[in-house]
Amino acid sequence: SQQGMFIVGGTLADRLGYKPLIVAGCLLRTAGFGLLVFAHSLPAVLIASAATGFAGALFNPAVRAYLGGNVGAYLAADAGERRVEAFALFNVFYQAGILAGPLVGLAFMAVDFRLTAACAAAVFAVLTIAQLFALPQHDSEPTRDKTSVLQDWRTVVSNRSFLLFAVAMIGSYVLTFQVYLAMPLHAAVLASQHSSALIAAMFAVSGVVAVSAQLRITRWFSHRWGTSRCLVIGMTVVALSFVPLILLPDNRFGAVAAIGALLLSTALLAIGSAAVFPFEMDTVVALSGGRLVGTHYGFYSTIVGVGILAGNVAVGALVQAAPEHGAGTLVWGALTGIGLCCAAALRALAHNGHLQHDADRQEVNAAR
Repeated sequence: SQQGMFIVGGTLADRLGYKPLIVAGCLLRTAGFGLLVFAHSLPAVLIASAATGFAGALFNPAVRAYLGGNVGAYLAADAGERRVEAFALFNVFYQAGILAGPLVGLAFMAVDFRLTAACAAAVFAVLTIAQLFALPQHDSEPTRDKTSVLQDWRTVVSNRSFLLFAVAMIGSYVLTFQVYLAMPLHAAVLASQHSSALIAAMFAVSGVVAVSAQLRITRWFSHRWGTSRCLVIGMTVVALSFVPLILLPDNRFGAVAAIGALLLSTALLAIGSAAVFPFEMDTVVALSGGRLVGTHYGFYSTIVGVGILAGNVAVGALVQAAPEHGAGTLVWGALTGIGLCCAAALRALAHNGHLQHDADRQEVNAAR
C-alpha cells in the first residue's frame, strides 16, 4: 500500500499541489490508526493497515518534492547547495523519529495495543492541523501545461539519466536495509540470550550517529566535493561498512570482539547513509529538471522499493544458506560487492554526463 502506491502519490502531488497531499496523507493516517483502535476483525485490520500505508504514499513524495521545490524556487544560484542542507536537516528529524518511535511504541504496547494506536492517531491529528495552518502553500508547478497522467508518466520514463540513477541506487537501499534484516539476525546468533539488548544497542548507535553527525557529515562532504563524487564516496563507505563483519564473522576471537565488529559496522553504515541521502535527494530534483518533481520521487521510490524486495529475498536466502555451507562471510562479502558495484555505477553515470548538475554547482563555487 505504501511502496507500491508511491507513483500514485507523486503524480497526485504534481497535479493537486504538495501541501494538499501532505495534509491528506496525515489525515488518512489519522483515520487508519483510529480504525486500529476499534478493529476486532482481520478485514478491519487489513483496511486500517492499507490506509496507513497509502497515507505514506501520499505524503512521502509530496514532502520531498515540497522541500526540493521550495528551495529550488526561492534560492536562485545556490539552490542546489541549500537543497542538500535542507535534505540533511530533514534526515536528522527523520532518523530521530526512527530512533524514538519504536521505543515509545514498545512502552505503550506494554500497556495496550489500542493505546499505541490511539496515541499514533492523536499525533497525526495534531500533524494534520499543524500542516494545514502552518505549512506555507506552494504550488508544485503553477505554469505547467495540462497533461494527462499517462503523458506525465511517459515523461518520467523517457528520462534516461533519472532511470539509470534510480537503478544504480537500488544497491544502496538493499545495503542500508540490512540494519533491519541481516544484522539483527547476526546479533541473535552472537548473543542468543541477550539478543534484544544487542539489537537495541545497534539501533541506538545507528540513530545517534545519524542524528548527531548528519549535518556535519553533509557540510564536510559538500566543502570538498561535488554531488557526484559525494555520492560515489558515500556509497563506497556504505559498501565497506561490512568489512568488520567479514574480518570477524563469528565469536572465534571472543564475543566482545564480534559484538564490537557488529556495532562498528552499524556506525559505518549510518555514516555512509548520512553521506549519501541529501545528495541523493538533491540529484532526483536536479535530474527532474524541476518538472514533475513529485512524480519523479514517486517513480524513484517504487523502483528502489522493488529492488529492496528482490534484494531482501536474495539476502535472506544467503543468510539461511551460509551456515549450512560453512560460509559465514558469504553474506557480508556479497553485500560489500553489491555496494562497490553501486559505487562504480554512480561513477560511470557521472563520467558519462548523466549527473550533469555538478557542473553548475562548481561554476557557482568558482564564481564565489
